[in-house]
Amino acid sequence: MLDFSVTLIITIINLTILFFILKAILFKPVTKFMAERAQKVQNSIDQAEQDKAESQKLLIEYKDKLKKAETEATEILKTAHSNAERLAESIIAEGKEEAANITASARKQIEKERQAALAKFKLEAAALIIAASAKLSSRDFSGEENRRYANMMLEELGQHIIGNEQSAAKGRV
Repeated sequence: MLDFSVTLIITIINLTILFFILKAILFKPVTKFMAERAQKVQNSIDQAEQDKAESQKLLIEYKDKLKKAETEATEILKTAHSNAERLAESIIAEGKEEAANITASARKQIEKERQAALAKFKLEAAALIIAASAKLSSRDFSGEENRRYANMMLEELGQHIIGNEQSAAKGRV
């Protein structure tokens, strides 16, 4: 039994020496390696969280910029639409004004032509009246008195024609 106790003590001493040797050679480097690995993993996690936070921040910024761009686009469209409406109204107003000017000009032209036609008609009618009167009375109608008589007849005829034109115009309206 003594042998057994000496062997046991030597085994315990060997195990203790082996423990300290392994601890110095193997456990410290493994522990150091594991600590470094754990630190690397923690650093990776921290970096990932920072990247995630930064990406969230960028996402919020991009969403804000997108909303601003949409708002600006809407405002630009509203402004363009209102400008187009004002331009259309202006063009329509100018067109109406131009149409009114053309109508007024046409009416003036028609009135001038009517006056010219009426004057021509008076001259021709006076000549016809003088010719007819001369044939009827067989006398010469070249004097001033005869011209007054012809003008008086023309005025009566003109008033009769104008009265007929006004009656016809009222009937059209």
